[in-house]
Amino acid sequence: MERSLQVLGERWSFLVLREIFAGRHRFAEMQASLGIASNLLSARLKSLVAADVLCTRTYQEPGSRPRQSYHLTDSGRELRVVLLALQQWGDRHRARPSGPSVLRRTRGDGRCVHVGFVDDDGRAVSQNELLMVPNLSSVTSGCLHERPGVEASD
Repeated sequence: MERSLQVLGERWSFLVLREIFAGRHRFAEMQASLGIASNLLSARLKSLVAADVLCTRTYQEPGSRPRQSYHLTDSGRELRVVLLALQQWGDRHRARPSGPSVLRRTRGDGRCVHVGFVDDDGRAVSQNELLMVPNLSSVTSGCLHERPGVEASD
């Protein structure tokens, strides 16, 4: 968790990611939406690029100088579940009087979606059933996705 917070442990990092997930990839779009000072936004974007959460792409509007847009890497896309878990917690425990600003629904039929724990077979696991086990060695006999360099097969 500590290494994750070194990258994401600043409020603006999550808000910048929220903007990119919402389709705002350009500096000016993010700055206008967030109301953030340009030096803070620049620093957050730089740190997220350095951590390989975001990558840059060059674009150029006619008559303007080339600029960078910001896009999620694979590791950045994996943070969607973290952002949605934070949103779900906030909706439940810090709710706005007007309700959630965004609803989580399935694309096909609009069913409600909840962030939670699932086992390797895709079955939901309640928090009461969750056990956090210390990893006493660098090579674990646990879940495949917890071992660096080991890919799960279908």
